[in-house]
Amino acid sequence: MNAGLDTRPLERAAARHIEEGLSACQVAVARDGEVAWTRSFGSASETTRFWVASATKPIVSAATWVLIGEGRLEVERPVAHYLPEFGRNGKQAVSVEQVLVMTCGFPNAPMPSEEGADPIRRRARMAEWPLEYEPGTRYVYHGMSAHWVLAELIERISGQDFRDFVEERVTGPLGLPRLLGLPRESLSDVAQLSDAADEKTRSAWDYVAKIEAGEPGGGGVMKAADLARFYQGLLHDPAGIWEPGVLADAVGHVRCTLPDPLMKLPANRTLGVVIGAGFGTTWGRSPTAFGWPGAGGQIGFAEPATGISFAFFQMGDHDEVSQFVRGIEMSNLALDLGR
Repeated sequence: MNAGLDTRPLERAAARHIEEGLSACQVAVARDGEVAWTRSFGSASETTRFWVASATKPIVSAATWVLIGEGRLEVERPVAHYLPEFGRNGKQAVSVEQVLVMTCGFPNAPMPSEEGADPIRRRARMAEWPLEYEPGTRYVYHGMSAHWVLAELIERISGQDFRDFVEERVTGPLGLPRLLGLPRESLSDVAQLSDAADEKTRSAWDYVAKIEAGEPGGGGVMKAADLARFYQGLLHDPAGIWEPGVLADAVGHVRCTLPDPLMKLPANRTLGVVIGAGFGTTWGRSPTAFGWPGAGGQIGFAEPATGISFAFFQMGDHDEVSQFVRGIEMSNLALDLGR
């Protein structure tokens, strides 16, 4: 029992997943602005961090909400209003909102990590991107491309490196460590890069390049407790990071319900998170829970009805279906807390 929460079912389930072959996992539950319980299993220790893939995305989106609240970024405007070179190849009408909800029309646009980390090369690459469909007409998951646009908007408007802006304006005020753009020599405790990680895990992604570049769509490194605490920040905003109306809109107003072609569900996208049953969610049993999943089965979400936030990271199983099923079980156990 932890802070009034019975986390024993979560603990038993996580231990069972290790017994069944998962090499490592880490779980955290937070409520009332604090981490109520966290534990690591298998080869992970209490200091182990995980590469969390696309679970990074809401943290970067949250940095754009700061600019929106300050009146420096307007979602109705074309991206090209702020980044003139972006408007080439038919992209002149793509709006900031369409980028945030991923209806912007360039889901497969490439951006190698080393180019994205260099502002000059990043801008040149984005200018070359062609449209793949008419913006606003379809939802298609933009795995990396959309968030590189957000990173460039943050830099152009704030005058700061986007990774520094995220740290100074979002994660730092929430009491979190730097999560983006970490040097290679600091990564010895990252699960996917550890000696315990199998060769298939280490070779599946160029983790180091993504992490060093601080890829805004998938380069974050953190502990489960960090992500659970971030979502507490979205529930309570103790540091006054966001303008209240902007934050309420960002975590509570679905702007895109177009169908996702992969999951066959409505996208249920706000300006940075997925609400209820939508693309990639494992928390669909709650109509108000919001969060984002990541490749490898990483999960982070908050549920306003109970004040619970939850993070679950896993490593060692390369089957996407079993990762997803495992995530559903753990998410449902978390949703049961506090009820």
